[in-house]
Amino acid sequence: MGVPCCLREDPAVQLLDIAVIVLYLLATAWLGLKLSGKQTGVRDYFLGSRDLPWWAVCLSVVATETSALTVIGIPVMSYIGNISYLQLGLGYILGRVIVAFLLLPRYYDGEMVTAYAYLGKRFGESTQATAGITFMVTRLLADGVRVLAAAIPLKVILDGLGVHASYFVIIVVLALVTILYTFIGGIRAVVWVDVAQMLLYVVGGIIALVVVTSAIGGSWLTDAIAEGKTQLLVLEGSPISGADSLIPSLIGGTVFAMASHGSDQLVVQRLLACRTKAEAQKALIASGVVVVVQFAVFLAVGLALWGYYQQKSPAELGLTRDDEIFPHFIIEGLPAGLSGLLLAGILAAAMSTLSSSLSALSSSTVTDVVARFRRDPLTEEQGLRVGRWATIAWGVAFILPATVFTSDEGSIVILALGIAGITYGGLLGAFIFGIVNKRARAADANIAFAAAVAVNAFFFVMEKYVVGDVWVAWQWYPLLGVLVTFAVGGLLSLRHSAPLAARG
Repeated sequence: MGVPCCLREDPAVQLLDIAVIVLYLLATAWLGLKLSGKQTGVRDYFLGSRDLPWWAVCLSVVATETSALTVIGIPVMSYIGNISYLQLGLGYILGRVIVAFLLLPRYYDGEMVTAYAYLGKRFGESTQATAGITFMVTRLLADGVRVLAAAIPLKVILDGLGVHASYFVIIVVLALVTILYTFIGGIRAVVWVDVAQMLLYVVGGIIALVVVTSAIGGSWLTDAIAEGKTQLLVLEGSPISGADSLIPSLIGGTVFAMASHGSDQLVVQRLLACRTKAEAQKALIASGVVVVVQFAVFLAVGLALWGYYQQKSPAELGLTRDDEIFPHFIIEGLPAGLSGLLLAGILAAAMSTLSSSLSALSSSTVTDVVARFRRDPLTEEQGLRVGRWATIAWGVAFILPATVFTSDEGSIVILALGIAGITYGGLLGAFIFGIVNKRARAADANIAFAAAVAVNAFFFVMEKYVVGDVWVAWQWYPLLGVLVTFAVGGLLSLRHSAPLAARG
């Protein structure tokens, strides 16, 4: 079995990697701006004039929901565990199918810019604003983790070059670059950059597999099979607290996908940029298949690295975080130039995802909050101006939660999904509740939504920061939120005898 080489010490080799990273980021920014077109109003800036091809939106959805979190976080799952994370992908596909035929048709009913416009149409402005603000807070926290995910490989690079920058400094620089990029390009630039970056980092994962196999042969796979690390279905364990078990992964993954792809503006904004409802449905369902393939590639990378590093733990390799394992290999195990290209791909993918978040947050700020509290409607020019200033504000706001999460020692993927799961259930519950319960009023939906968020937040905080034990697996958070929303909202709706007339 091969022995890993040491970190590169040749200054010329180090400079080559840095040069490739800088050149690639500049080329990516140029590509995004070149394809973005002129932004003249809200429809251009936030929806790309609804003229984006379905396949580009499909790949953009995949890049947006995974990006650096997938590249960095998923290999370590199989490195220290097994490939059972793939169970979640089956639920993701089913959840997307449900969203495609249940919620998407309602979003295409009229000129909606955000997912929460439907809630405004169904319940009124207060519910739309509540959902929009909640999305903003959750996205701020979850994307703080995404900023950290982008900072991890960059810190590994700089440490290898003898430049010991703190996570805080790296996070500030990444946030500022992302603000500038999104401020100018709008959603059209974001989508096309997502496409390029997703292709690059998936190819990067395949290249890593080829390099490891050529170095140590196929022994990593046979050893992984012998150790039980290729176990896909986990039937044992608690169906409630067993995060790796089939039932919570399948059912929880289905509801989680329904929430993330049916009620999260980060994804819905892309679907609304498709030319037609049918193309949006095609993009959404196809993205589920692509995600499963992507998961498989990076779980295989984790198994390969487990064999390459002779089954040593990340701590035994001198790493401070488990999530540093793949960036560490890219630096020490790949040829100069190629390692710089892959690290540039990770950074650019993470930054394009963050720019997606900034675009989604600014669109929700303009449509769901600012427009709701103004007496006079926003003009296209005013909406564009407010959206760009909101982009700057949210980009700066990302810095604080990102620095807070640098001390977290758990999986960065699970941390991000757990945070998102706190509100996903309430958001999805409010959407479905509005469709099913014709009696419900705005107050019923608002109170039920708040109760669902409070219940999930209680479990998240208690499990992670108080007791340290898992009571409810994170996959169950969205379903739990939906159930609480229906229970509380349903009871409150009994006060009303007649259905609520639809709002025009």
